[in-house]
Amino acid sequence: MLSPRIPAIRNQALIGMSLFVLALWLAWIVGGKIVAQDMRSIRYAVLMFAGCVVVVTVLRNWRTGFYLFFVWMLFEDLVRKFMGNNLELFFGKDVLLMFVYIALFVEIRRGREKTFRPPFLLFLSLFVWLGVIQVFNQNSPSILYGLLGFKVYFYYIPLLFVGYALMRNDADLRKFLVVSAVLAGVISILGIIQAIVGNTFLNPEVLAPELEDLGNLTKVTPMSNRVLSLPDSVFVSSGRFDEYIVWMFILTIGTAAYFLLHTPRHRRLIFAVAGILGVATLLSGSRSTVVGVVMTAVVLPLVFLWGAPWRWGQAHRLVKAIRRTAIVTALALTALILVFPEDAGSRIAFYAETLDPRSAAYEGGTRSWDYPIQNLLLAFDQPNWLLGNGIGTASLGGQYVAKVLGTRPLNLAVEQGYGQLIVEMGIVAPFLWILWTASVLYYSWKVARRLRDTRLFPVAFAITWYAFMLLYVFTYSGLPAYQNFISNAYLWLLLGILFRLPDLLVSVQPPGLVPLKRPILRGFQF
Repeated sequence: MLSPRIPAIRNQALIGMSLFVLALWLAWIVGGKIVAQDMRSIRYAVLMFAGCVVVVTVLRNWRTGFYLFFVWMLFEDLVRKFMGNNLELFFGKDVLLMFVYIALFVEIRRGREKTFRPPFLLFLSLFVWLGVIQVFNQNSPSILYGLLGFKVYFYYIPLLFVGYALMRNDADLRKFLVVSAVLAGVISILGIIQAIVGNTFLNPEVLAPELEDLGNLTKVTPMSNRVLSLPDSVFVSSGRFDEYIVWMFILTIGTAAYFLLHTPRHRRLIFAVAGILGVATLLSGSRSTVVGVVMTAVVLPLVFLWGAPWRWGQAHRLVKAIRRTAIVTALALTALILVFPEDAGSRIAFYAETLDPRSAAYEGGTRSWDYPIQNLLLAFDQPNWLLGNGIGTASLGGQYVAKVLGTRPLNLAVEQGYGQLIVEMGIVAPFLWILWTASVLYYSWKVARRLRDTRLFPVAFAITWYAFMLLYVFTYSGLPAYQNFISNAYLWLLLGILFRLPDLLVSVQPPGLVPLKRPILRGFQF
């Protein structure tokens, strides 16, 4: 009688032989490519193999997969720059994120992960349904524009549930905040080096035509005629780097306050990152970045002090956080000015000449009111403003759709957020936008206020401030900030984390943590 193990042994041998033959075939193909010096194909093959490994990892452990997506999202542009801006790479992170969604959904169905119902879901759904209708707008030249627009606006919304499930305790929160801070520090340092040595650093000798105007930008000060380059760091555009600095500065300030209230670990790292971000802000050459960082540096410390746990004698730690962050940032800026006076001086001259109301070249009033309002009114000069031209027709990435279709870009965009909504989705779009964004801020502030007098308040308010800055301050100037996949992904991820924070208060706390003031949070649900 034959052993029942024999078929299994034969199958293993067959699998092993198949893998051996496949390896020989791949070695033959790769060897041919190396002989032909086709290194680009080899790089693609390596990326595809790595992608398959990552997908398997994601399906086995969605948490690990999320962090793989997180890192790839931040460094995807760097690969794209050196790989000719290939469209497959442009959507690589989205494919990876899709597997994260699938893996998390499976775990939720099995009852292994928690989920929630966002309190602003009704108002957000109204805007999403408008986007669905606009995909099929008859004024759109192609449905590809609609699919692109739907992806740009709504694809990252499920990160709400990823962020919520990701946070089970303070350890998960610390891990995410530290990873974000480390990546922000690395990316900012690379941007600082690029601002000093020039845009040839981290950029190929020849950029793809559609990236040339984004990756090699310079400015000239209006009065002193000093030239300054605009760094893009690992990204394809200086604008994306500028926005990233603001978002990370907000999160880093909230992280610093949280760590001082919660644990002595990683404090020096967070303060160092804050100083690095301050230097990157100065060298960015972006007035909106400087204004956003200054606003954050003024508002967040004041609100943190208002929400500090005074009754528990822990508020002095927040004062230390504010003082240390200011000292580290001041020292970092001083070192920059002393070591690289020319690079720092050209940026300071640009800010002084264009942001000082006493300057003859002052542009603050024009850029904050006149120019945006003119562009808002310009939206009514565009065709089909009543019903819109279709979602995606004025969005980021439209040039890639035009390239696929073999046509010229539509050139419908206006440089004002609400005006762009009118151009794409008609006159009703700005009102639905204000409705759902206002509801997000209302419920976010509601959570942050309930977390007052706890160790989690700084993180909660930092996330609320992030949402306000992105959905109102930056959107006022234009929708590219919201459509930027990094700021968009961070928004929904952070909102999910925010609504999970109350649950973290009931977790077991190590000695020395801030005690709870409001036991009512134990029953706080949405």
